[in-house]
Amino acid sequence: MREFRGKFRAGFAAALAAAVLAGCASAPSQAPQAQGPWFYPPPPNPPRIQHLRTLKGERDLGAPVSGLEQFVLGDDSTTQQLMQPYGVGMFKGKLYVVDSRAPGLAVFDLAQQRFALMTGAPNGRMKRPINVTIDADGTKYVTDTGRDQVLVFDRDERFVTAYGTEGQFKPVDTAIAGERLYVVDIKHHQVQVLEKQTGKLLFKFGRAGSAAGELFHPTNVAIGADGDVYVVETSNFRVQRFTAEGKPVRVYGEAGADRGNFSRPKGIAMDRNGRLYVGDAAFQNVQIFDNDGRLLLFFGQPGDNIEGLNLPAGVTIDYDNVQYFRAYADPGFNIEYLIFVVSQFGPNKVDVFGYGKMAGMDYPPEGGPVAKPGAKVDR
Repeated sequence: MREFRGKFRAGFAAALAAAVLAGCASAPSQAPQAQGPWFYPPPPNPPRIQHLRTLKGERDLGAPVSGLEQFVLGDDSTTQQLMQPYGVGMFKGKLYVVDSRAPGLAVFDLAQQRFALMTGAPNGRMKRPINVTIDADGTKYVTDTGRDQVLVFDRDERFVTAYGTEGQFKPVDTAIAGERLYVVDIKHHQVQVLEKQTGKLLFKFGRAGSAAGELFHPTNVAIGADGDVYVVETSNFRVQRFTAEGKPVRVYGEAGADRGNFSRPKGIAMDRNGRLYVGDAAFQNVQIFDNDGRLLLFFGQPGDNIEGLNLPAGVTIDYDNVQYFRAYADPGFNIEYLIFVVSQFGPNKVDVFGYGKMAGMDYPPEGGPVAKPGAKVDR
């Protein structure tokens, strides 16, 4: 396994550090349903996740286009489309999608059915934004690998300030815990912890390597309900867990093509029960683990169909905006929270899934695995 891991690292480490992008590989997949709602796991299992809808541009909000505009310019020429998104966040009915090629934040205002592109002009103008983290008060922290800074915007999208001095870091993701801002630095293979209100460096942890406490091309981060810090290491093919002070706790996953392993992990999110949702750009799916590392379920698959994923990156969980998507759920499916998965390429850009239960169906006890880790995947 050590030799296998080394070959993978050598092949794409430089590309990851430069652009936080990666290619495709074969993936674990589940057979899609031919008709009707798309559920995971597929029937006859009791469904846990339903694909609700896809958002890829202004047209998905029902923006009106006149007949003359359609005739002269074409159906999509007058509407703005996502080009190469990565991160996503939601606040008070607005979905913020980071588009690194726009560059800026695409704002889907679901309440007002309006679309806007937030570029941060003038002083906060974005160059290559990657991820966004939204605080409880609506403050947005945008990691920008073109500026090598974390850009701060208030709840009304006004630029406030920028964190990061020259050479300090190449930030690709952030996470908030109290008054701390955890910043993933892909260049120096570490996490820098800043004072949230001022950007002052408090401490940092991690260095290049694959031993416990070491990181290799970390890309995404999440804070658990336990206060621990969960870091995705794309080039180490794993998720590593740290205490809030940066002490290593444990590792989840390893390189491989089996269920429960990783090929090119990127996005990560955690629900209130401590379950980890980890997107894999090579498998082109999202795997769900309990806090002990047992694989519970995976969803999504490659393709250009209704919920096909193509280089999935950012994964975000949201409990507060379910009402904006409830109408897309099966009438009997009760949604507990939303799961947003961003694809960097392909026709689908932001896929919205709902986690819940179907009324009238019996479910196994919470926490039991539905897919045995290590079971061989059909290729």
